[in-house]
Amino acid sequence: MNAKQGFGIGSALTLALAVGWFGKGLQTPSSEPSPDAAPRSDAAEGSCPDGTQPLYWVAPMDPNFIRDEPGKSPMGMDLIPKCSSDTVGSTAGQVKIDATVLQNIGVRTERVERRNLQRMIRSAGRVDYDERQVSHVHTKVQGWVEKLYAEYEGQRVERGQPLLEIYSPELVSTQEEILIAVRYREETKDSPFMDVRHGGVSLLAAAKQRLALWDVPERDIERLIETGETRKTLTLYAPSGGVVTHLMVREGMEVAPNTNLYTIADLSRVWVYANIYEYELPWVEVGQRAIVEISYLPGQSFEGTVTHIDPFLDPKTRTARVRLEHANPKGLLKPEMFANVSILASARNDALAISEEALIRSGRRNLVFIALGEGRFEPRAVEVGIETGDGWIEISDGLAEGEVIVSSGQFLIDSESKLQESLQKFLSHQEKNEHEQHDMMMDMGN
Repeated sequence: MNAKQGFGIGSALTLALAVGWFGKGLQTPSSEPSPDAAPRSDAAEGSCPDGTQPLYWVAPMDPNFIRDEPGKSPMGMDLIPKCSSDTVGSTAGQVKIDATVLQNIGVRTERVERRNLQRMIRSAGRVDYDERQVSHVHTKVQGWVEKLYAEYEGQRVERGQPLLEIYSPELVSTQEEILIAVRYREETKDSPFMDVRHGGVSLLAAAKQRLALWDVPERDIERLIETGETRKTLTLYAPSGGVVTHLMVREGMEVAPNTNLYTIADLSRVWVYANIYEYELPWVEVGQRAIVEISYLPGQSFEGTVTHIDPFLDPKTRTARVRLEHANPKGLLKPEMFANVSILASARNDALAISEEALIRSGRRNLVFIALGEGRFEPRAVEVGIETGDGWIEISDGLAEGEVIVSSGQFLIDSESKLQESLQKFLSHQEKNEHEQHDMMMDMGN
């Protein structure tokens, strides 16, 4: 058999099949059933309320298990018919789900309501010095340390307490100048010349001013003038009360004005630093109350106030540092301690809110499902505001008070919605292909 003969036989078979199919399609079905025909079963009439055949059958507990005929699911449950009437009357974007399926997947709803939202922000903190109550002790003359009164770090000192004595040749020479100026003033106080009298007074005032600028107390200057005895050393006094945190000098050391001799910190008030994540920053404001707890003091808490929020973030931790101020009269809060910080954020009153579990975050947008009744649901995009951290989210746009939304099982509804959309597209495409094939066969028959 050559190629021409094979081609002729294939064409004849194709034409015969087309004519047979076309003839069958042209047959007019009888409106009355044949007397010899068996009665039609319920399955033939369909399981849908309108008597049509279901589009497909789906498992009650697994919307992805789909069959084209009734049967049992992998869990032994009867498959549920999905009828074309389920989508009748629903607008674009809506999904209708059988009541049995809704019950099986445990769908729960809630009403959108207004409520007062408040958040407790918790973070780890670190106790630090109050920088405004830290003093550095320097000498303003060059000399040598003769004696230390505050001898170790951690020593508590009071304001005005002697810290150390310094020997300085400049100090001794200036005291001698004061004594000379005092004698000159006494000798010229009765001079008939005003310039001479004023010269003695001015010379004494200049020498006293020099000692005052070197932080020599006024009482020591007056004692020098009264007794006429110079002192070999200068005594430095504590400018404030507190604890010596740094001691940078020992007896016999040479010191200069740029030498930091002592650092004294007043611990009656301390700062506590806490790191707050950027999504929590909208809740934090200066003036809010904060509670600090220390692990080694169980049952005790210290109340303070938020006094500062850094205007920038740490690039490594993506957090902003918040500073709290706490009274510390007993000294229980010690710098470098770790603490648990709780900031009582201000309440957001009368805010439109939903439960956190009702929100579907898709990455590009936030969705909720509106319950329309009779098993119909509609997805809706919303804009969210602040989150309380305990299950509530503020809705700034997209919902109205009193609307009913799905709070549980919405992910399965979303899956069912996508499944129905895919099946509708598949069935429409299949029906289109059948019509095209029918039209093609009709053209071939003609």
